[in-house]
Parts: sequence; C-alpha cells; structure tokens
Amino acid sequence: LLQSMDSHWREHLAALDYLRQGIHLRGYAQKNPKQEYKREAFELFGQLLTTVKMDVTRLLMTVRIQSPDEAQQAALALEQQGESFSNVTYTHPNADGSVVSEGEQAVPADEVPRVGRNDPCPCGSGLKYKSCHGKLA
Repeated sequence: LLQSMDSHWREHLAALDYLRQGIHLRGYAQKNPKQEYKREAFELFGQLLTTVKMDVTRLLMTVRIQSPDEAQQAALALEQQGESFSNVTYTHPNADGSVVSEGEQAVPADEVPRVGRNDPCPCGSGLKYKSCHGKLA
C-alpha cells in the first residue's frame, strides 16, 4: 500500500517538474504562467488522489483474511524454508551480554592466505588462478 502511494507520489512530482519546464510558454498566449501552473498543478493533484483511492480500493477488495490455522501453517512453512539455508548463522546475546553464535564462524579475510596469479586455483580445477577465478573481466 505504501509502496503504491510512494510510486504515485514520485510520478506526481515528475509531472510537476515537467509542467514547470514548459509553463513559461503560456506567457506568449497572454496568460499568467504562475496562475496557469497553480491551476494545472491542482488538477494533477486531484488526479493523484483519484489514482491513490482507486489503488487502495483495489487492494482492499483483494485482501483475503486468513484463519489462525492457515496463518500458523504459513508461518511453519516460512520457518522450514529458512532452515534450508545453510550459509546463514544466528547470533543472540546471553544474559551476561556475551554473544552466542550457532554454526560455523567466518574466517577473517586477513587470515586467509593470498593466492598468486600463477598459483593453482583453490577451487581444484587445475588451472592457474589467473585463468580461472582470478580472470579479469
């Protein structure tokens, strides 16, 4: 809902900017450019409100209320999906403030030995590093 309103607001601001760039030509038609800008900007704002109302109505008409059982099943499915990620670790503080980490600890980059360009690639392909993973784009 907020994303929809935000996108419409950005479009409105772009339309106002476009209007401001061309409004000076109204002076040739013996019309006050400032008054014309105010009038057309007000019309654009009315159109903005109408489109936002339509989007909100469309969104509210398609909302489906879930029963507590369905909501619980969806939460379990998301939880099971989250367990399938093996490279994600979970950390939480203890009562004394120390951090407890579950899973493997990451190795700092400065402790990993640097691979030279002519050394074999650590992926095990048998190619030189410069021809495999160290290839310049």
